[in-house]
Amino acid sequence: MSSTEQSVTQADEPTSGGLSKKGLSAGAVGLVGAVVIGISCIAPAYTLTAALGPTVSEVGFQVPAIILVGFIPMLLVAFGYRELNKSMPDSGTSFTWAARAFGPWIGWMAGWGLIAATILVLSNLAGIAVEFLFLLIDQLAGSPGTIAELAFNPFINVGVCLLFMLGATLVSYRDMQTTQKLQYFLVSFQVLVLVIFSVAAFVHVSSGTAFDASPVELSWFNPFEVGSLTAVVAGLSLSIFIFWGWDVTLTMNEETKNPEKTPGRAATLTVITIVVLYLLISISLLAFAGTGTGEFGLGNEDLQDNVFFYLSGPILGPLAFLVSLAVLTSSASSLQSTFVSPARTMLAMGHYGALPKKFASVSPRFFTPGYATIVASIVASVFYAVMRFVSENVLWDTITALGMMICFYYGITAFACVWYFRKQWFDSVRSFFFTLFSPLVGGIILAVLFVLTLRDSMAPDYGSGSNIGGVGLVFILGVTVILLGVVIMIVMAIRQPDFFKGKTLSMDAPASLRRRR
Repeated sequence: MSSTEQSVTQADEPTSGGLSKKGLSAGAVGLVGAVVIGISCIAPAYTLTAALGPTVSEVGFQVPAIILVGFIPMLLVAFGYRELNKSMPDSGTSFTWAARAFGPWIGWMAGWGLIAATILVLSNLAGIAVEFLFLLIDQLAGSPGTIAELAFNPFINVGVCLLFMLGATLVSYRDMQTTQKLQYFLVSFQVLVLVIFSVAAFVHVSSGTAFDASPVELSWFNPFEVGSLTAVVAGLSLSIFIFWGWDVTLTMNEETKNPEKTPGRAATLTVITIVVLYLLISISLLAFAGTGTGEFGLGNEDLQDNVFFYLSGPILGPLAFLVSLAVLTSSASSLQSTFVSPARTMLAMGHYGALPKKFASVSPRFFTPGYATIVASIVASVFYAVMRFVSENVLWDTITALGMMICFYYGITAFACVWYFRKQWFDSVRSFFFTLFSPLVGGIILAVLFVLTLRDSMAPDYGSGSNIGGVGLVFILGVTVILLGVVIMIVMAIRQPDFFKGKTLSMDAPASLRRRR
């Protein structure tokens, strides 16, 4: 990258402690485009095929209930995000909002939580894309297992993974119009395949050709039918993971049309669209296969890592390859769209002096955070390559620890909404619901899940079963990621103290609108 590209383009210097622009392409993304990118980031095809089996093992037929229960805190938090964005449309989102509400130290850690979570996801998505690429080629070539096994060769796996990462980086570095055009096609394809997949499953049930036809019952939507609280918590943790990614719509707020309203609306629409899609798929597959441990039963442990792949043949027959292609498309498209969040968060942190100024660099040609995008790609690529050669268990346990990071920064952001608008809580019924009740309840749920997951992950058999000194590896990794953030924060406070003194981004609490009148 040239020195010209590394300079901040058309950006206002943050001198007053308030918000300022960073040189991004304003008005480049509309409501539909934001929703499409939000769905892409969540990656419904990949996410659900990985999460459906483990969720069934925890809660049985009550998967739809758990999806709905997981949807509640996401929607409540999304309401809080919407209010914060309406008041402060800034690409730093969680970082900026928490800093304005609680001060620079908590703001910095909220930003770190988002960056750490997204970079971990980037490495995971690239690895999944590799596996499904070889799986798809294997299906098309009619050589069961032969070609698919190549994905487990660490040298081949890492090599192809880096190519996926390079492609996603190049698209993300370019303008948002390029990202939108690509995502329109990729998201439309995966959603269409998932709908066809679900409809075909229902057709099998109605015609009597399903593997283990199970009539849909209202009890499937009742979380109280789940056997134990532990199972509910475990299932809820998984459901939180499958909704993660909708907040990418907010990180694009400086690039959307009508930045005060469009990102918040896009977040809400994304979450609602995803829950409808998840319910359709989960209900159809439960009705088709049941929860037993038979050959195609969702309770079969051999199926649970990749439910869609194993059921695609019985449901779609010769068109089964479309499901593998949809999951490949899902992971590849999410790999590209997931770059949006960490790059723009690091851009904001560099802009306000919380990270080195290089991170504030915006490409003068594409008006995107070029330097931050490249850094995110390099870190995710190196992490994946090292972990793949060290141990697959370490990699997967790191991804399992992702749940803690999600609860961590979503929770901080929700509480930031509550505290930031504290003078407006009782201005109106709307203000009470959206600035106090919704984010407070959502934040409390996420905080409880964070603590419970932290506690449970200490067990030596948690996750892959890897442990150090009898302490679960997932716990160690999660705590290590958070402590690493603390160390980097302290270093930055010493090197660039202005941000941590509140000089570049000051705290705020808007006055009561009612009292003004």
